[in-house]
Amino acid sequence: MTQERNIILIFYLFYTHFLKKWPDRNNQDQNLTADHEPEPQNNPYRHGCLLCQRGTKRTRTSPQAMSPNRKIIHIDMDAFYASVEQRDTPAYRGKPVIVGGNPHSRGVVAACSYEARSFGVHSAMPCRKAATLCPHAVFVRPRMDRYKEVSNQVMDIFREYTDLVEPLSLDEAFLDVTDNPYHDSATLIARRIRQQIREKLNLTASAGVSCNKFLAKVASEINKPDGIATIPPEQAIAFINTLPVGKFFGVGRVTEQKMVKLGIKTGEDLAKRSRDSLIFHFGKAGSFFYDIARGKDTRRVEPSRQRKSLGSETTLSSDTSDLSEISTILGDLSEKLVRAMDTKHTCGCTLTLKVRYDNFETITRSVTVPRPIQGRDEIDHLLPRLLHATQAGTRKVRLLGLTLSKLTGPKKVPVQLYLPFMDRYR
Repeated sequence: MTQERNIILIFYLFYTHFLKKWPDRNNQDQNLTADHEPEPQNNPYRHGCLLCQRGTKRTRTSPQAMSPNRKIIHIDMDAFYASVEQRDTPAYRGKPVIVGGNPHSRGVVAACSYEARSFGVHSAMPCRKAATLCPHAVFVRPRMDRYKEVSNQVMDIFREYTDLVEPLSLDEAFLDVTDNPYHDSATLIARRIRQQIREKLNLTASAGVSCNKFLAKVASEINKPDGIATIPPEQAIAFINTLPVGKFFGVGRVTEQKMVKLGIKTGEDLAKRSRDSLIFHFGKAGSFFYDIARGKDTRRVEPSRQRKSLGSETTLSSDTSDLSEISTILGDLSEKLVRAMDTKHTCGCTLTLKVRYDNFETITRSVTVPRPIQGRDEIDHLLPRLLHATQAGTRKVRLLGLTLSKLTGPKKVPVQLYLPFMDRYR
């Protein structure tokens, strides 16, 4: 008995010593570079890339966002979905193309060509209204797999110039080319990228160039479509002063209306307000508005930008106030959401219900739980509470949507180490 206890004691001491050393071993493994040499965590040259003549990339540049004189490019593909359809089907070229549902259905426009836009058609517009505005338009159903394929080709072109590429969607991205010596000028890089997209993919893109993400994004809209604009750092304040607040990042329709009521119509008006005043009226976003009104935007270009939410929505075949029918549709959306969670291997803590009434008024109701939502049962348990907080059942509903946010990794259930001889000494 004494000998067995000594064996257990020795094993325990060895096991605890191993646990103490294991984190250091993990860190050593993670710090190995391609040459298998340990790299210090504070190495200031870990980020960025150098485009060599033979196309190879070498890590050598300082961390982006640390320099006040960054070179940021925002590239936005022109009418991407519709342009892909026109490129793939020559008969569609020069014609108004609308990507969305059937013109006689209750779907909405996902995208449209510039020919269709000249008739007043825009994304998120009901397909029936789009058909009324442009009766001779060509309606095509979305081909998401095809758009993703072409998007990957576009992103590959971006990565020929820098590893610091942050996709925002299938058709737009930020690039940080601050430390890329291939061209001294970010504007020349943007022109070269647009030229490659045209030559290799037969598509067009618009680009904006400036010293931060906010200004680059605004610049890309100046000469759209198929254009480029640069806002030099020394001209940033003058440009911002005349910019309508509706063009500012993070300012939606409701926020814009609130700002206008406060007498804030331009960047110059916004810059006259104190940080405390803006925080009082707009919460945490007020601090951000205070900075960008002064041309300050320290957001990095994040190559590994993570998905922040999963969701699905559907436009009903006909407006309804029937709670039974609404519950059935929500059940289908729940199932789609769970499948997306399984595919992405993730779960989340916030569930949001989106309801659009027959007059197009849209509201959302959310609930956040302490433990991640992982399955259909948990969603079904929370949905009645969210639905009760809306006017569904008394007002007719046109659209329903479900979104899961505050995403986390799959919940891990801790497993206790079991030793076969432990039962004898419990």
